[in-house]
Amino acid sequence: MRLKLQYIAVLGLLLCILLSVGCTENVTDNSIVAEDATNEEQYRTVVDSRGVAVEVPVNIERVATVSDGLVEGVMTSIGVQDTLVGVGSSCLQRNFNYSYETVGGETYEYENGMNPVTYLNPWIMELPLFVSSGSAVNYETLASLEPDVVIVRIGSCSLRYIEDESTQKSIETMESLGVPIVVLYDPNCYDSPDMATISDEINIIGQVFGKEYETQIIADYLEEQVSFVSERTQTIQEEEKPEVLIFGASPKARGEGGAGQIFGLDTLESFFIEDIVNANNAFQEEGYFKTVSAEHMLALNPDVIVLCTASGYHPPLELYEAPYYQSLQEMDAIKNRKVVALPWSPCNCAKRLEYPIDVMVIATGTYPELFEDVELDEWLIEFYQNVYGVDVETAKELRSAQWMEWTIDECPSCS
Repeated sequence: MRLKLQYIAVLGLLLCILLSVGCTENVTDNSIVAEDATNEEQYRTVVDSRGVAVEVPVNIERVATVSDGLVEGVMTSIGVQDTLVGVGSSCLQRNFNYSYETVGGETYEYENGMNPVTYLNPWIMELPLFVSSGSAVNYETLASLEPDVVIVRIGSCSLRYIEDESTQKSIETMESLGVPIVVLYDPNCYDSPDMATISDEINIIGQVFGKEYETQIIADYLEEQVSFVSERTQTIQEEEKPEVLIFGASPKARGEGGAGQIFGLDTLESFFIEDIVNANNAFQEEGYFKTVSAEHMLALNPDVIVLCTASGYHPPLELYEAPYYQSLQEMDAIKNRKVVALPWSPCNCAKRLEYPIDVMVIATGTYPELFEDVELDEWLIEFYQNVYGVDVETAKELRSAQWMEWTIDECPSCS
């Protein structure tokens, strides 16, 4: 009887051992499955502007960008700018100073102009720059940054043309580093301008960081500002449309014997004038921009002149009072004080979050009677607050950083 009991006990012990081994194997198998699931949860798929599905980490700690401010601006708006470890645009790492003299000998100084992103994040000036002014990517520097993701915007001054073989080669070489590369297309990459593509870019950035809700709010707000303008001007009849000229008061153009540069029908500025503000581009020729003489300017004689960033900043007063523009004083736009200026935009190859400012400046300068309720200087404050989530004082400082203080005294819709 005792032997029988001992035999049963031994069998029971063996059974427990076998069961425990089986349980151990099952736990190990479950651990493997859980580990695989965890690995999958560490990445998310983002479809970029190329239509390429890119796997990016869920937890992004290090980001490198090739952009003139659009990507970095969105990152600032959604609160992930601290992940930036390197940039591809030198214009994000500078402040600018310009001055000009009037016919009376008075000198106007414009100091510390900069991209809003740089103003809000001055430490960006100290980050490694891995793209030269000649659009050459330093791949060694980029690799040394050990980014979790690189966000590249084609259309920016660093990588400007989508059809450029060097641009495509730069993308391919960056991808060969084994880092996820998310590529964005600015509006100039498409056959027909459509500012909705900027919303697409903004939302792709939101997907990269898991901030889709936040970026949708930004994109919607920007589109609302543009829609506000187009809805107000859509009933303007053809015979009522003013002639509006985008003019770059470039010192380089003057050095070559011209008066400046004017922008043709293939530009986004022309799209703003004709398709959104519902006016006429005074320069009805294809092409991007053209250097013109004073005689050509006088012949065009536009109703409104919009000054843009062109080898420097140019306020309305420069066209009114600079000695080198006295030959243009008989133009209707100058005589009628219908000159406005777009915000200072260094590296203005591609439109950024501030593109509705361009639209609103053109609209209020062209149709002041339709926008009597828009005080441009105050509208700018609200714009910066809504886009960047800053307080009133910081918004005023951003207005100054973009040299838009001319709106305080010369707002055409505030007179």
